[in-house]
Amino acid sequence: PVQILSYLGGVVKVEETDLKPRMGFLYSVLTHNISLFINATREQDSGQYMCSVNVVDDTIRLDKNVGIINLTVLVPPAAPTCQLHGSAVVGANVTLSCSSKKGKPSPMYQWQREPPTLQVFFPPAQDRARGTLKLTNLSLEMSGVYVCRAENQAGSKNCSIVLEV
Repeated sequence: PVQILSYLGGVVKVEETDLKPRMGFLYSVLTHNISLFINATREQDSGQYMCSVNVVDDTIRLDKNVGIINLTVLVPPAAPTCQLHGSAVVGANVTLSCSSKKGKPSPMYQWQREPPTLQVFFPPAQDRARGTLKLTNLSLEMSGVYVCRAENQAGSKNCSIVLEV
């Protein structure tokens, strides 16, 4: 464990970590509320945080004076990349793929064909975890704009691809 913040003998000390300019006690320590804040959170701020309270001349019992909390910083998906795999000719099969380089938790993907011929896809043609859409036995009518949405609890981003059969 790395100490990041302390209050000892009436003095608040913020340790030299990358959190230093972004954190502190939320209230005056004298209020007996030792909540802390972290501004401009980053993915690497995720982890386990432990609060230890030791009162001078008090018996230290490790199970009674420690609080632990797990922090998970969610990251919205980065703009995904859409790709076409295969030859878009009548009667052929192609796979559209969509992937985002960032996102915590890992994004889920949803493909749809844009109007005027709106179409939403489901398994087994679409794999939401992998971001793939399999189109089989292509016809001229399957031409159009296909949009992929990468989404998690922190946000969503889109990419699109034009399929010309």
